[in-house]
Amino acid sequence: MSEAFDFLGFRIQWRRKRGTNKWYVYTFIADRPIRSLKDKARALTSRLSQQRPRDALIRLNQIMRGWANYFRHAVCKHTLGHLENFIWHRVIRWWMHLHRWNWKDVRRRLTGPAGRWHRPTADGIELFNIASVPVTRYRYRGSKIPNPWTTPNHA
Repeated sequence: MSEAFDFLGFRIQWRRKRGTNKWYVYTFIADRPIRSLKDKARALTSRLSQQRPRDALIRLNQIMRGWANYFRHAVCKHTLGHLENFIWHRVIRWWMHLHRWNWKDVRRRLTGPAGRWHRPTADGIELFNIASVPVTRYRYRGSKIPNPWTTPNHA
């Protein structure tokens, strides 16, 4: 377990918790699913792509939403942040090539009057923020799991 193994896209490893001497089993996202998500994003946002930005965003959102919901039970908040940054930059670079924008045009179109950035949208479809998916870790519930044998009148 200390060497780790991959199972169903997760990397399961026995590690010491930082700051303590206690050891726990951690589940991370394996490298292969991260590479496959990045490859799918690259394919959809290729600079030579001729598909409409709306259709590309719909498909990209579907892929990211399903991927994030599957892996949200792992230790992945940092990874989701990196993937969000990667995909945002891919979409922006694709749009810069598609519309012949420079960085000044991107800033003008994606920031509000107060200087805050907006999510990229195309025809009402907004790019999904994969980093906003809540990461929920499994917690051991032990005796709190209801079963009929612990209740006084179970028969």
